[in-house]
Parts: sequence; C-alpha cells; structure tokens
Amino acid sequence: MAAILLSSTLLSLVIWLFLILFWGQFWRVDQQLEVNKNTDITTLPTVCVIVPARNEADVIPISSRSLLLQDYPGNFTILLVDDGSSDGTANFAQGVAHALDKTQQLQIVSSTSLPTGWTGKLWAMEQGVQTASELKPDYFLLTDADIEHDPSNLQRLVAKAEAQKLDLVSIMVRLRCQSFWEQLLIPAFVFFFQKLYPFTWVNNPKKAIAAAAGGCILIHREALNRIGGLQIIRQALIDDCSLAKAVKSSHGKIWLGLSTLTISLRPYDSLKTIWDMVARSAYTQLNYSPLLLAGSLLGMTLVYLLPPIGIILGAVLGNWMITLSSFIGYLLMTFAYFPIIRFYKCSPIFAFSLPIIAFLYTLMTVDSALQHWQGRGGAWKGRVYTN
Repeated sequence: MAAILLSSTLLSLVIWLFLILFWGQFWRVDQQLEVNKNTDITTLPTVCVIVPARNEADVIPISSRSLLLQDYPGNFTILLVDDGSSDGTANFAQGVAHALDKTQQLQIVSSTSLPTGWTGKLWAMEQGVQTASELKPDYFLLTDADIEHDPSNLQRLVAKAEAQKLDLVSIMVRLRCQSFWEQLLIPAFVFFFQKLYPFTWVNNPKKAIAAAAGGCILIHREALNRIGGLQIIRQALIDDCSLAKAVKSSHGKIWLGLSTLTISLRPYDSLKTIWDMVARSAYTQLNYSPLLLAGSLLGMTLVYLLPPIGIILGAVLGNWMITLSSFIGYLLMTFAYFPIIRFYKCSPIFAFSLPIIAFLYTLMTVDSALQHWQGRGGAWKGRVYTN
C-alpha cells in the first residue's frame, strides 16, 4: 500500500510541475484587457450591441445604463431582445433610456417562439443579430443582461480588435465575490476555466484551442458571416466557447482575457446558486461521456485531493517520502491558485483551500451527470435543455 501511495503522490507532484511549467502558464492573470492602455482608434467602426434578456428586471436598469453611457466616440446602437420576460424587463430598460434622453439609441426586439433545435439565449441573440444586420455594423457586441460595463469597455474592446486585427475579442468579466461562498468558490471557477482553456494558448493563432466568455464578446460581422452565423452553434449549451472555436477554426484571430472594471451583477451568495450554475453545464463540458466523467473524477482526486491526503497518511505510516512529495505538491497547488485569489482580493487563506473546493466541484460535476441522465440537465430561466 505504501508503494502505491508513494507512486501516486509522486505522479501528482509531477502533474503539478508540468501544469505550472508547461501548461500555457494558465495560473497567471496577465491576460487582461486593461493592460493595453492605448485606446486611440484611427477609425470608428459601427457597433450593434445585442443583449438577450429573460426576466432580468432586477439587474437591467444598471446594465442598460452602463451600456447607454459608454464613452465610445463611434456610432453604436443597443438592441435588447426581450426573451418572453414576465417581469417588465423591457419596460425597465426603456425607462432608463428615457431618463438619460437616449431613447433613439435603444431598440427593443420581442423574441418570437423558440423553434426546434435552438436554445433560448442563442435564439434571442440570433433575432438581435438579424435585426442589427439591417444596419450593417462593423461589429456585434454580444453581452449578457447582468453585466455592468465600465464606461470605456466598448472603446477598449474595439481598440483591441482594430489594433491587433482580431475577429473576436472576449473578456471574462469580474464575477461577484462578496459572500463567503463566492469567495470560496468563484475564484476557483475562473481558475478551472483558465486551466481548461489557457488564455495564452487561446490567444495564440498557432494553437487550436479556443474559448470565449459569453458575458462579453465583440465579434466582427464578417467573421460571423464567414462561419455561417449563430445557427451553426444553435444547440450549444456552452455557446461562447463553441462560437470561439468556429471563428478560430475558420482561420480567424481571437483574444480572451480578464477584466477588473467590467463586472457581473449576478449574485451567487449561497452554495446552491453556485452549485446550480456549475451543474448546469459541467457534464456538457465532458461531452456527456461517462468515460470522460470517470477520467475527470480520477484526475480531480489525483491532482487536488491526494496531496493533503498523502500528507496525513504519510505521517501516519511514518513514510517521509510520501509526506514530503505530498507537501511539495500541495505547495505547488497553492502557489498556482494564489494569483487568482489575489486578483479577486480574497483572503490569502483561501489559497490553501483548493482541495476542499475541488471536492465540492467534483460533487457538482457528478450531480450534473445525474441531472442529465434523469432528463433534468441544462435548466435555465424556466427552460430545460437536453442533448
């Protein structure tokens, strides 16, 4: 038993060394839109902002205000696609536009019935794009209704795209991180996403890996037309990464980074709300494969759970090699996790809690698979999507 345990802890240590040294430096937080201070734009492309919204009355006044007050010097129009809201979402947005005397800049599009083969959000986005296409904009900004945009966000996105000739620019907005559960689990959500899609590799045209963050995506109209429009990803539950993959596969250039200024208004102030968010798409990330699920469970155990367990068992067995290898692996894990903890301004003590966090995320992934097998997977805003 000691030999097997020692081999496992050494393997875990080697994995962490490989991840830190050779896996796209995923743990760093250096890919940020705000790093580029040059926002001067020689040309002023036109932009249509598409906002799919379904029962977002609690956040739409803030998000719509932030969009209407963008300091972008070019021409931009906002299309809010009301996806069957029953809480007056569109009326709240119109009220904000009226108060700011910007009613001409906001257009409400009422979504039609959801056709077979589409998810609700993508169908709403598609109707927004179809309406906006009549204006022939240079870019579409696809953004969620729960995002509060920094006043300079649109200008920075366009400047980034224009300066580097990018077809798609996306930022992972700063998620809310106030409650205990948010501080415990939200930074890890971003950390795991970065590990799955190292941003430096996403931004490297020579790498096939592609990803985007659906809360804020600027895409060139020609690039969207080139890939066949949103209909090619109409059934995707993870639509943002699917869109980025389609653009990059068509030899387009994409960029993904973090943001400190543009934030998400969505609260995740309880374990249940975060659990539901992760469980909604975790099994989708695994392509609904039981084999990949088993591999994921084994990997999470080996990479995240074994180091602290090995420290304890090594001490109990009096085997200093097991204890030492496990301890070094645990330190490397903490070292890799610390930058995102600092980015979210959480207490450094949370950097040492990754094994506990990984255990909770593993349970969420299992629950995601169970929900899928029971026909309850992909639930969002009163709709359930199955695959």
